[in-house]
Amino acid sequence: MKLKYILAILLLSSNCFAADVFSPVKISKNEVIFQEANRQIDVINPSLETNSRWAAFPGGRGPNQFIIYTPEFGDRTNTNEFGTEALIQNGIVTMLSGANSFIPTDGIVISGHGSAKTWITKNIAVGTKIYIDKSTNTLNAYTTSESYMYEAEEKIKETKSMIEYYKGKTPNYAWRNPMSHIQDAQGYLKKAKKDKNEQEHIKKYAELSIKEANEALLSALPGMPEELKGVWIRPTEKNEAQIEKTLNQMEDTGITDVFLETFYHGKTIYPSQTMEAYGFLKQNEMFDGFDPLKTWIKEAHKRNIKIHIWFQSFYVGNATPSKNPKSMLAVRPEWGNKIQKEYDKTGPTSSKSEHNGYFLDPANSEVQDFLIKLITEITDNYSPDGINLDYIRYPQAISRNETGNWGYTKVARKDFEDLYGTDPINLKKSDKLWTTWNEYRRENITNFVRKVGAYGKENNLYVSAVIFPDLENALNTKQQDWRTWSRRGYINGFTPLFLTYDPKMVASMMKDVSSIKAGNTDIFAGIFVTFMGGAKEDLVRQIHEARKLKANGIILFDWTHTKDKYSEMLSDSAFKATRKRCDAKQKSDDNEKSLKKKEKRQKKEKVKTKKERKFKLFRK
Repeated sequence: MKLKYILAILLLSSNCFAADVFSPVKISKNEVIFQEANRQIDVINPSLETNSRWAAFPGGRGPNQFIIYTPEFGDRTNTNEFGTEALIQNGIVTMLSGANSFIPTDGIVISGHGSAKTWITKNIAVGTKIYIDKSTNTLNAYTTSESYMYEAEEKIKETKSMIEYYKGKTPNYAWRNPMSHIQDAQGYLKKAKKDKNEQEHIKKYAELSIKEANEALLSALPGMPEELKGVWIRPTEKNEAQIEKTLNQMEDTGITDVFLETFYHGKTIYPSQTMEAYGFLKQNEMFDGFDPLKTWIKEAHKRNIKIHIWFQSFYVGNATPSKNPKSMLAVRPEWGNKIQKEYDKTGPTSSKSEHNGYFLDPANSEVQDFLIKLITEITDNYSPDGINLDYIRYPQAISRNETGNWGYTKVARKDFEDLYGTDPINLKKSDKLWTTWNEYRRENITNFVRKVGAYGKENNLYVSAVIFPDLENALNTKQQDWRTWSRRGYINGFTPLFLTYDPKMVASMMKDVSSIKAGNTDIFAGIFVTFMGGAKEDLVRQIHEARKLKANGIILFDWTHTKDKYSEMLSDSAFKATRKRCDAKQKSDDNEKSLKKKEKRQKKEKVKTKKERKFKLFRK
């Protein structure tokens, strides 16, 4: 293992950026170190050879591991949302990210899960200086006075660019408020640079500059009246009063569309005659004696909020069927999907890489008929505004060979053999018919989307789907061919979920989807940074990137993780245009309030400065 690490270091050392991260940090004469920390590196560029135990995990990163990714690893880290990352260029942290970060061609990415994530969060910020000590296999992080000033300068530059963008494109844009914060930030930064010999002043004024730059950024986004502003929600409200309270909060936030999880984990939130007819549990137990769907739609429509039925198509949860006698796969075990290596195993098979969840078989016509009946029942009885198809795919294939692939049910195998003369259980990836087997499974999913799309057109129902933005990955590991759905006109819109903090990554994935989909298919940016607990500034950046790329709207995942931390900021900026009180008078009032706040701050600062001068004179 040590030899492999040395080889990795030698490979890194040949890069143009090696002198930055592998040379000790140089601290200038007047620079002050405020925080210093180090941590042992587990692996550089994890692979089957260097990190075999965890090689199958996303990005090859295992529990609690502290990983370094270089350009040799690839374009992205391929990690999942359960960690955190930092991008390093020229030996300085330039950005904090969450998952699947772009790896700078002239830098590295630091990535951590569990305890390593905690260490990164505590010790690394934008501007932190990084040094990797090859002799001890250790990463050293230094947060200095220069780090604070670097972060302040970058945020000022970023926000000024954002303000200029909207000034040129948005009528009646209230730019003076964010610009006043920028002016304050620049003033504090100037003081920090001026007082380089005063350690306390450097940190104090640099932090104040960062704070004002943040305030500018959070208020920089204008409301866009024509933009869909949505949120996914798994309902927990058990009576009308609770639903009304939640909808009032959503209305105050500026939400226009609610994506309400109605069929999930193989259960409906409403009392379903269809479920009962099949012998399944009639309704999710937590809502016994109450029909929440009826209240959600009635009360949402009173507030001019649309309801989309968020529908887990082929996923039925991770509860063990044998312990739940009325669960779908306990009643109809033959409906369960099968992985190749366990095709002959009795009973349903769970997907280990997806929370040990169980999936339905898209090749089974009975499954598709049942799901269409559920959608029909919902539409006929409740009149929602749309259907948002989720888990519209096969379980994730987790191995490089055919043994980790899914779809090997008796129904699918017989159907495929009748069509092509071969039982797919005997196929290898090298066989000519393997491509046909892939196409067969993809067409099963596509056929279901076609049915739902046709039903939507007949009933004036907007049909959207949650998709994986990386088409190649969606095709190869999940048999999800969303390109075909769009080009055949089966779908109205896509709601791709972007599992990252990184706004550049969001922009890249948005561009990928937009370049492939048909022109008449809408795209809504599914933002996950709220679920990941990212900073408010991260959310602002991602909304901004989505707008620059002409997204039809924004959907946040999910309400539980949005309401407390982000709602007020959204209602005061990006989602403001949808609020009832957002008229010309309100804008005028807001501008007046902002100017008064600024005047108040300036008065305080003058008083403070006078006191400091008097104190200095007294000391002299």
